[in-house]
Amino acid sequence: MSSALLAIGRRRTTAERRRDRERDIIRATRELFDERGTIDAQIDDIAKRVGINKALIYRHFAGKEELFALTLVNYLQELDERLQQNDGPRRAPLNRLKALSETFVDFCLEYPAFTDCAMSLLRRTGEELFGEITEPVMVKLGTAMAAPLGRIAVILEAGQRAGVFDEVDTAYLANHLYTQTLGSLHMARVGLIVSGSQPGHPVVHHADVGTVRSTAITATLATAVGRKALTTKKTRSARAGDIS
Repeated sequence: MSSALLAIGRRRTTAERRRDRERDIIRATRELFDERGTIDAQIDDIAKRVGINKALIYRHFAGKEELFALTLVNYLQELDERLQQNDGPRRAPLNRLKALSETFVDFCLEYPAFTDCAMSLLRRTGEELFGEITEPVMVKLGTAMAAPLGRIAVILEAGQRAGVFDEVDTAYLANHLYTQTLGSLHMARVGLIVSGSQPGHPVVHHADVGTVRSTAITATLATAVGRKALTTKKTRSARAGDIS
């Protein structure tokens, strides 16, 4: 075998080892996220879980934000698999959207660190993200997000054709529903709601997870229906006026 072919073989082996190491680091990061949450998952702990020196992590990833972004990719891939399993193309669009919304909400409740990780990236501007995360990783993150968002957009398009969903750009609305649901589930993550019985005397209550769940799902359906619900209500009121 020529020296050139041997060199290619060595390079392939090195590349494979690098990919395996990266997968191990991402897997360890997610394990720690699920065990402790994103705040308490430190780079030192991740390195210790993998059995490597902390410095090696920074050879594979530009920084903590990039590692967290790739861990979010891992979550999003699993989420998309669940959405695919629970989607029923023959169902009515409203029922399809309800099933996928339930799947998404339950995934967020099962993996609170996913909500935290996703929200932490949403709080950054695009300019900030590109400053912290390399372009190849941004492409991976965008691809992972596009899969579940695309599933939602397809259902929204079907609902528009059926005349049950609002005529809004489906790509925009899918992104809106994704962000809206994450925000709603953050209430379950915090576990508290605030009310005011008297001026200057706020009252803190426990946020019931079941209520947060049902409200988030209802909000998704209501947002998708949108102005269609108002139009229907006006039509019913007009008909009632005609009858009277």
